[in-house]
Amino acid sequence: MSERHAVSSRVSVDALAAFPERIDVRSPAEFALDHLPGALNMPVLDDAERARIGTLYTGSAFEARRLGAALVARNIALMLDGAFADKARDWQPLVYCWRGGQRSRALAHVLNEVGWRAMQLDGGYRAYRRHVVAQLETLPSRFRFVVLCGLTGSGKSRLLAALAAAGAQTLDLEAIARHRGSLLGEFPGVEQPSQKAFETAIAATLGALDPARIVFVESESKRIGKLQLPATLLERMRGGRSLTLVTALAQRVALIKEEYGLPLDDPAVLTQRLQPLAPLVGKAALQRWEAFAAEKDWDALIGELLSLHYDPLYTRSLQRHFSAGIASGGERIEVADASAAAIAALAADVLAMTEARTSLLAE
Repeated sequence: MSERHAVSSRVSVDALAAFPERIDVRSPAEFALDHLPGALNMPVLDDAERARIGTLYTGSAFEARRLGAALVARNIALMLDGAFADKARDWQPLVYCWRGGQRSRALAHVLNEVGWRAMQLDGGYRAYRRHVVAQLETLPSRFRFVVLCGLTGSGKSRLLAALAAAGAQTLDLEAIARHRGSLLGEFPGVEQPSQKAFETAIAATLGALDPARIVFVESESKRIGKLQLPATLLERMRGGRSLTLVTALAQRVALIKEEYGLPLDDPAVLTQRLQPLAPLVGKAALQRWEAFAAEKDWDALIGELLSLHYDPLYTRSLQRHFSAGIASGGERIEVADASAAAIAALAADVLAMTEARTSLLAE
């Protein structure tokens, strides 16, 4: 391939939309940390091979390049016989590595020699990462947010999902973070993504939305589990109009038992997860909760967790961070029934009410 052809086969991050088929040739560990949306991981060096070559470079750069070339050639051959064997003649993938260097260039060269029109991402993943960071500093400001507020278990997540099903634009941060935002909010058996992958998903989600329409989102603190919300997004959310769900304690306890996936069959695991609350609620409360867990009195345990810990905490946070949204025309919605069917009906009313209000403000 000529140098001129090689240069012409590079594209910038601004052209990503034209290349839905993306091949990440980095190692599986690099890919797992973060990658371009929709990318397929086809490593030219796996984790062990990459570590081996990196170690060899410290002694002999020549030997490292020789062995690296051999490993890359073998791995690309396997791709041609396997994953790429049925690709059509007009296949036009985008190939990238860490910084748009040798790994992606090697695969792009072979694919082009075969006859496909492979393009290489200029600057690689690092260029895309800079693009995401830049997007998150400006993109949230393009949107108007309606923030769903309410105490833990009030049905905010259920309403957000119902709004999405009804055709509203939503940003489900807890789904992206794979965490419900509280101490007991882990998704059972699911790890949270890395901070970089979290930010990539937020940028991709916002980028697919229409700024001319409102976006529904749940009220959140700075962190969802181990992940931190982008500052510009959080600031924009806190300035948005709010809808506050008011749900009875018994309804909230029932909803948490149904949706949170708490380890109710293993009191020892549950009590272990409660230990970090000891400095906040005191030993007496924690001992009482451990007794509730041992007796499997979940209504009493969850009820006290809400009333003694989560409700005061959330109320203070709401008053501190979302008071502007409440003052700017926020609504209070009484939720008498938090069942899935009732929330679906509520979503239709909320959507109609919000669209009517938005039209009135636009006049």
